[in-house]
Amino acid sequence: MSEDLPALILASQGGDLTAFQRLHTLFVKRAYAVCFRLLADTQKAEDACQETFIKVWQQLPKFRGDSNFSTWLHSIATRTAIDAWRKDKILRLVDDVETDEQVAPTDSVISSDLEQAIAQLPRQARAVFVLFAIEGYTHKEIAQLLKIAEGSSKAHFHRARQILQEVLDEQ
Repeated sequence: MSEDLPALILASQGGDLTAFQRLHTLFVKRAYAVCFRLLADTQKAEDACQETFIKVWQQLPKFRGDSNFSTWLHSIATRTAIDAWRKDKILRLVDDVETDEQVAPTDSVISSDLEQAIAQLPRQARAVFVLFAIEGYTHKEIAQLLKIAEGSSKAHFHRARQILQEVLDEQ
């Protein structure tokens, strides 16, 4: 990243919209990727991503740098996407990752085979798998986010791994 990230953050905290627009440009793909993986709908992911950056702008003066900026922003994006789930009362994840239009841009490299295997998981197992294995949340955090027991999170993750192993072995 050729940008001086701390300077952009500081300028944005001071109300510099141009600096904030640059932060948006640097991090929008990652925020959209997490929203899309969790919502499985382009429009809902775009809305959640936009809401993420509204929240980032509002909360930016409180950002102290205790964590990495990208981690902080990612956390806001994840919580915003989960809030969107609750509004719809549906927990949906990507069901079809084959069309170019539906594939989420991402910073992480996941093989096409694995992406397709993840798409075959049952919804709840997929949610836990994405949050734990891809996004790096703990089972305790996942339980709080999804309002399930921590043991249920672990069980869904274990089941997801079994299914993925079976699917990938068949390929």
